[in-house]
Amino acid sequence: MKKFAALILLLNLYSPLTAFAYGAIAVDDEVGEHDPAYGLSVGEDSKEDAMRQALEYCREDGDYCKVVVWFETCGAYASSNKYYGYGYGRTEAIATRRALEMCGNRNCEVVVADCE
Repeated sequence: MKKFAALILLLNLYSPLTAFAYGAIAVDDEVGEHDPAYGLSVGEDSKEDAMRQALEYCREDGDYCKVVVWFETCGAYASSNKYYGYGYGRTEAIATRRALEMCGNRNCEVVVADCE
């Protein structure tokens, strides 16, 4: 039994313990005169918590919010009056680039980008 306990202890020392935190982006994509409302959450304990928190933030300014993406690293949101895009990736730069590409309009600007 002692050998088994020692083996478990050694395995725990050599296997990195990784704690994941989650983020999400919610968007109100109704076309209107103003930029679309959005909500960004990061550092949540679960995917569900991140999505719920992003929706709550979005609903402060929008009526038709929906979660468009969840992520474990970095996320970004870009918009103009009629277009929006989101991105995620290993770095903020990757997430930002993807958000601008998805937005697809020269008037799009990154509104928010953050990493867990």
